[in-house]
Amino acid sequence: MSGGDAQLRVGFKRHLRAHVVRGDAVYLLSERGATSVSGAHVEALAPLLDGTRDLAALVRDSPAGISPAEIGAVVRRLVDAGLVTLRPAQETGSDESALAYWESAGLDPAAAVRATTAARVDLVRVGGRSEDAAAAGDALRAAGLTVTRVSGNFSAPPSDLSVVLCDDYLDEELTAVDAAHRAAGRPWLLAKPGGAQVWVGPVFDPAAGTGCWHCLAHRLRGHRQAETRLRAVVGSGTQITAPPVSLPPLGAAALHLVALEAAKWTAGLRHDGQRAVWTMDSVTLHGTHHEVRARPQCPGCGDPGVERERAFRPVPLRSRPKASRSGGSHRALPPERVLHDYGHLVSPVSGVVKEITRDGRGPAFLNSFRSGPNLAMTTRRNAEQMRFALRAENGGKGITPVHAEVSALCEAIERHSAYFHGDEAYVTGSYTELADTAVHPDRCLLFDERQYADRARWNATCSPFQYVCAPFDDAAVTSWTPVWSLTEQRHRLLPTPMLYFNVPEQHGGMSLCADSNGNAAGSSLEDALLQGLLELVERDAVALWWYNRTRAPAVDLDSFGDRWIDELREVYAGLHREVWVLDVSSDVGIPTMAALSRRTDKRCEDIMFGFGAHPDPRAALVRALTEMNQLMPTVAEVGGDDDDRYGWSDPDAVRWWRTATWAGDAYLRPDPAVPARRLADYRHTPTDDLLQDVRSVQHRLEALGLDVLVLDQTRPDVGLPVVKAIVPGMRGFWARFAPGRLFDVPVRLGRLDRPTKYENLNPIPLFV
Repeated sequence: MSGGDAQLRVGFKRHLRAHVVRGDAVYLLSERGATSVSGAHVEALAPLLDGTRDLAALVRDSPAGISPAEIGAVVRRLVDAGLVTLRPAQETGSDESALAYWESAGLDPAAAVRATTAARVDLVRVGGRSEDAAAAGDALRAAGLTVTRVSGNFSAPPSDLSVVLCDDYLDEELTAVDAAHRAAGRPWLLAKPGGAQVWVGPVFDPAAGTGCWHCLAHRLRGHRQAETRLRAVVGSGTQITAPPVSLPPLGAAALHLVALEAAKWTAGLRHDGQRAVWTMDSVTLHGTHHEVRARPQCPGCGDPGVERERAFRPVPLRSRPKASRSGGSHRALPPERVLHDYGHLVSPVSGVVKEITRDGRGPAFLNSFRSGPNLAMTTRRNAEQMRFALRAENGGKGITPVHAEVSALCEAIERHSAYFHGDEAYVTGSYTELADTAVHPDRCLLFDERQYADRARWNATCSPFQYVCAPFDDAAVTSWTPVWSLTEQRHRLLPTPMLYFNVPEQHGGMSLCADSNGNAAGSSLEDALLQGLLELVERDAVALWWYNRTRAPAVDLDSFGDRWIDELREVYAGLHREVWVLDVSSDVGIPTMAALSRRTDKRCEDIMFGFGAHPDPRAALVRALTEMNQLMPTVAEVGGDDDDRYGWSDPDAVRWWRTATWAGDAYLRPDPAVPARRLADYRHTPTDDLLQDVRSVQHRLEALGLDVLVLDQTRPDVGLPVVKAIVPGMRGFWARFAPGRLFDVPVRLGRLDRPTKYENLNPIPLFV
């Protein structure tokens, strides 16, 4: 030990209590458990390590037979182990329990006490009652802090820390509070002590660069979609808030917890939890930390131009080896790794995804998961469609629970990334002015002139999926977003409202509509792009089959030799259901399958379906079957013919379930004139690289005279790659009846002798 240590008192840390078991060990007990230290010299010295002796006194009072050098070695060993401290004599007489607390937290206890005593804390109450602020001031002073000001108004902070109390973390007054603290470079602690759920934190510290209030507020607003939609349904004049709930003990306890956090910060304690919102359910006393991360594109503390700069650069694609081929997909990362890397995005407070839950309807085998509100259904059109959106959710599918959970996570992130946030890249002008670069929206929307003429009736009777927007005005000024053409290797322009959900009216958001066709998330950019392109291929092929009601060959399920498929058929049989699969592949030449199932024990057959496309026929089949599994819960609780407990309110879907039959709809049955397709018939050559698959799909589409476009929608604060693939002329599977592939391809493939007349197309629009 050094000479300077001679005057320091030696003792076990204050939060530890020593118990000597002779011949065994010294046991040091704390609230967190026990630590044992063995050795005869430790046993002999333990009773003397009570913090009242310096080294000289310890040597003097130690039992005979232990040399000063041995005593020094024991003390050094215990100090190095973090069990003993050397402390000044003047600490004697201080509040021992307070010193023990700070010591247990890993701080120098005397320094912590000095820091909290000297700290100046400013208390700000945003909204609420002034008596709440008074009670909070009392709690802060009880924690040993000096409250320099209690106010409901805020200017520049003169203190070491501001404690800001609110009733709602999205209170607009917090904008000014955040701005003033960032300008002054001072930290502030936000808390909501009222309500059945207490919120404390984070500490926003401008100097640390760990995010600001705007970073958190952006995520919170994303979880308030129900409130936003309700306001649109019931009118802006109606207050959309929950009633106040609390009990006196809860309010007092919450304020003291806030004071404790303020004391820890001013004492110098730093830990990851201070960058999080801690929520406590007062009923169950369950607490959770919700990490708040800085958003690179945050308008408050980041660079809001990040998104715009990236949009005007080419989309970078590179070789991407496949790491996983399970669950109906070829991916750059296995699902477990995706869940590990992006699981932090699931939080009802600070996450992109509110929650992921298993859908409890139907057998567990279905592996159907839900992941919060479906932002693709957010609309500004009318009250009825807003009500539909309130009930819409994201979903996930897979052959195992982890596959389905990751699928649900990715779909929710995909929809979040395609939601208009306000920092997207765009230019303004008319199509007439931008025609050299712009793609005419009619090439993508594919509405027939008769649909436009009949749009009022159509929109009043069909589900929001089938919404027909107003005819596009080539001379109207609208916003256009750059997309990268893989075919032409240059940027093209498409109307922003066709690429993002909920685009405001000033950008043309009331006259055009976006859909999720071609939107995909993946573990790499190439992964996401492949999924997006395959979705376009799938839906185009399904539309050709469905609306023309052509016959398609069966897929021989037995030829795949897959135990999971056998188990699926067993499960469905237990539900009184038959399962079959059709090959509906188109001229693109990529295996595309439609899985179908019907009830066999009642008149209403509740026919379900799911679709999948992939170069690997096994993957295409699994995708179709798992998508059908994902939709099965909507009919899982329906009983007899008079039972209408469908889990979805879409009128097209309910009408289909109650009226479609195996006997009456021939196009749903396998074509008896064509042999069933076996696995060996597909002649698939596996590849090891996702980019190779992307190029293969791209070249197939280009060989048909189609252009392949892509928009990178990956959000900097999210990280999971998200794209929107666009192929003008490819048909989505909603009711889009303009001339083109829908009428020409079935004839070219020999499925029809002549194009189907407009009035003879399937009157039931697809509703997935």
